[in-house]
Amino acid sequence: MQIANEVAEAKLGQTRLPCAQKLAGAAQAQLRSIPADAQRAEMRHVQENVVELNGQRAQLAPGAQIRDASNRVIVPAALPSGSHVKYRLDASGHVREVWILTPQEAGAR
Repeated sequence: MQIANEVAEAKLGQTRLPCAQKLAGAAQAQLRSIPADAQRAEMRHVQENVVELNGQRAQLAPGAQIRDASNRVIVPAALPSGSHVKYRLDASGHVREVWILTPQEAGAR
């Protein structure tokens, strides 16, 4: 009985790996869409929820999302200094969404 369970687990593991690889490939191929009204800037993290956009300090909105070039959400302190970004503000003027641009996106105006 134990051998049968081990064989079944081994077969299950073999089918999981290709499925996981397909999902990972699909995630990498995911295209992100940055809204047309997003503004361009050079951004750096100052402290806590404060960033600089082109040298001007700005407050991050509660729940603000910063997405890296791979479209993963990162914490403000992980923002590389001098990042080329596109961003949007909320109704209060706080930074609500940020996309760190890839070199290709940064080159396209």
